[in-house]
Amino acid sequence: MASSSVHVKEAIVIAPAEPTPSRVLSLSALDSQLFLRFTIEYLLVYRPRPGSDPCVTAARIKNALARALVPYYPLAGRVRARPDGCLEVVCRAQGALFIEAVCDHTITEFERAPKHVTQWRKLLSFHVADVLMGAPPLVVQLTWLRDGSATLGIGFNHCVCDGIGSAEFLNLFGQLSTQQLNEFKPKPVWDRHLLNPSSAKRSRANSLIHHPEFSRVPDLCGFVSRFNNERLAPTSVTFDKRCLNELKKLALSSTTRPSESTYTSFEVLAAHVWRSWARSLNLPSNQTLKLLFSINVRARVKPSLPSGFYGNAFVLGCAQTSVKELTDKGLGHATMLVKRAKDRVDSEFVKSVVESVSESSTTRACPDSVGVLILTQWSRLGLERVDLGMGRPVHVGPICCDRYCLFLPVSNQTDAVKVMVAVPTSSVVNYEHLVRSVC
Repeated sequence: MASSSVHVKEAIVIAPAEPTPSRVLSLSALDSQLFLRFTIEYLLVYRPRPGSDPCVTAARIKNALARALVPYYPLAGRVRARPDGCLEVVCRAQGALFIEAVCDHTITEFERAPKHVTQWRKLLSFHVADVLMGAPPLVVQLTWLRDGSATLGIGFNHCVCDGIGSAEFLNLFGQLSTQQLNEFKPKPVWDRHLLNPSSAKRSRANSLIHHPEFSRVPDLCGFVSRFNNERLAPTSVTFDKRCLNELKKLALSSTTRPSESTYTSFEVLAAHVWRSWARSLNLPSNQTLKLLFSINVRARVKPSLPSGFYGNAFVLGCAQTSVKELTDKGLGHATMLVKRAKDRVDSEFVKSVVESVSESSTTRACPDSVGVLILTQWSRLGLERVDLGMGRPVHVGPICCDRYCLFLPVSNQTDAVKVMVAVPTSSVVNYEHLVRSVC
């Protein structure tokens, strides 16, 4: 999809439909993490609706956006940094950006991976390079395709909300597009102070908790320069229920004590993709590798976070091993590493992370990129339910398929997962062969 094929018809700032509080809201220690200072970019694709009027649809969506910004008014504010390095949102009803565009391509292009990383970039034309420079925290672009289908590109400032919070907003946005709502659940909750460090001195117990997700490992093979300099090729592979069950059997068959182990679909698929990725890259056997993945902590902290909390409420799970062990010891070993990384996250672990990322700006903890595959699970957020009066989306994915691995929902297949990740061009054939080998 060439950049010239998308033509913007309108770009307008949408303010909340009703008066909202004028105030400055502090973001939490987790919100203010250095590695979250970017935009979450979703792409939802909708089939044509016979008899629908694009002008009426666009007007309805703009109206719904204005109404959704009333309870979620910080998304109409602007994010800025404080002198201490933490972040805050200036709420003055400045508004979100809405774009309407047309494109000469069709829905069939989204049935496979994009040809290159940025092929769909213009489906969210306003790209925010620096989220602290006064840009709207929310950008929505409705693009009409040649065959009457449509795409919705949405950009959220990650400092303001996580995947769960953004999906809750989008589902309310969809409901307001299709019906009159007087009551809705969950009600958005700010309460960012709940994920700030306590005023007490850092506890000795928390200071002893090891955080491999923030540690540095040697780069023995030019890992970082390879991913920065070699062209990345997007891939997309779907795993249905049968494939996931096969992975579970393989993992259990190569586990030391299978009678004591039960693995989830996420654990076995994460391990399988990680191993396939590592094996395809032809790395030195002694290179340390990490799989970093987000773990929702809403119910893991004590007390649990209130329903409707839409801030960043996740920490990074970290499975770590050498290339040799990851490739030689089988799927069961890798799955066990993922499971252990999940199981160690409890309330004390979260407190320790909050304290680690709240240090001074020179010592503040932040993940490294050497030997790292980052995995994010969008398949359980409810994005596949976002109906803006055009039905449910037939494709949910990222605007740009990059080196970050995404688990995505599959239309009309509740038990299936689509895996999208971009790998170096020199490894793409090997990666696709390995990752598809189980199906």
